[in-house]
Amino acid sequence: MKLNRIHHIAIICSDYEKSKHFYVHILGLTVVREVYRSERQSYKLDLAVGDTYQIELFSFPDPPRRPSRPEALGLRHLAFEVNNLEENIRHLINHNVPVEPVRMDEWTGKRFTFLADPDDLPIELYEK
Repeated sequence: MKLNRIHHIAIICSDYEKSKHFYVHILGLTVVREVYRSERQSYKLDLAVGDTYQIELFSFPDPPRRPSRPEALGLRHLAFEVNNLEENIRHLINHNVPVEPVRMDEWTGKRFTFLADPDDLPIELYEK
């Protein structure tokens, strides 16, 4: 088996408009396609992250809650590479998005921080 790359990352949200605003207007992802699937009462929003990865943002009626922060079993967090960590932190704070204190990766010497999406999904910003 040979895997080429990550094709997409799927996220289910509880409030579609709120999450769409967060990912598009605050994080700055580009809308590729948006569809409403009436048979499932579900939106599917395809978002581009740079020119490499795609996030699929879904809405479903009454999805179950995520267990808890990053140490819960399953997906730990979603991480985005950024060029300037401080600039991105200022942007998030200006949009009233709480950001954790900056940490240092002991192995790479790179700086990173965490924030959360509207459904408390942990998101890491990792400085290039």
